[in-house]
Amino acid sequence: MTGGLASGKSFVGAALASWGCFVVQADELGHQLLLKTGEAYVDVVREFGASVLGVNGEIDRPTLASKVFGNPEALARLNAIVHPRVIRREEELIAEFAAREPDGIAVLEAAILIETGSYRRFDKTILVFCAQEQQIERALRREGAVEADIRARIARQMPLEEKRKYADFVIDTSGDKEDTLRQARDVYEVLRRLHS
Repeated sequence: MTGGLASGKSFVGAALASWGCFVVQADELGHQLLLKTGEAYVDVVREFGASVLGVNGEIDRPTLASKVFGNPEALARLNAIVHPRVIRREEELIAEFAAREPDGIAVLEAAILIETGSYRRFDKTILVFCAQEQQIERALRREGAVEADIRARIARQMPLEEKRKYADFVIDTSGDKEDTLRQARDVYEVLRRLHS
């Protein structure tokens, strides 16, 4: 499952999880890898220097983001450190789930699933989207959000119309929550039939 910034992926993911799907959040795995106890910590600090560390010795993600976003070479170096580890952890978690529940449905929630080519690893792709102004409005509700940064992040992401070409299912989150849940339930029912 993919979609742009603040498009409603987590809301749809939570609904799918409540119906029994196993939902893996790629962003959360990436955050865990950057913790002092995480497997990417040492390599990221070696690559980007102690200036990315906060007072507690943890990687300060906003500082790291400011070093790599807008710098394609630095972003590529960060992705080369983090992405292979995230993918390995995703695959471990999904394999463990499949062993426990062979008929279960695993869903990976990842913002750049299509851009990285990772969508090819999965049976179906769900695109969650809303209008760009709604993305901005929703993202601005997050703590520390800055409109210029949000607009820059959206501009760097693959346009939704392009992502739509890769999607087997599309969930439009621009309406009310009940409408989004209805669409998500429809997708869930189709996936359930495919796995029964």
